[in-house]
Amino acid sequence: MKTIKYAVAAIALTTLSFGAFAAQSISPSEAQNMNKIGVVSADNATTLDGLEAQLASKAEQAGAKAYSITSANTNGKMSGTAVIYK
Repeated sequence: MKTIKYAVAAIALTTLSFGAFAAQSISPSEAQNMNKIGVVSADNATTLDGLEAQLASKAEQAGAKAYSITSANTNGKMSGTAVIYK
């Protein structure tokens, strides 16, 4: 029983810590107050939500706190870019 309590607590803390560091989508007006650190791109997404998820993941991997999607194209599969910020 004690092991289960520790396992549940560890899972809860892990989930909370991942959420605390995830890059957030922001509007261009919100981006004006942040420092641009680069650009990420993604392709071969089948939906707009999938494209946004790929861009968010790449922004997070790059250490960004936020990202703003700047383009999305649909030539067969979806592709797009986002500026990332700290």
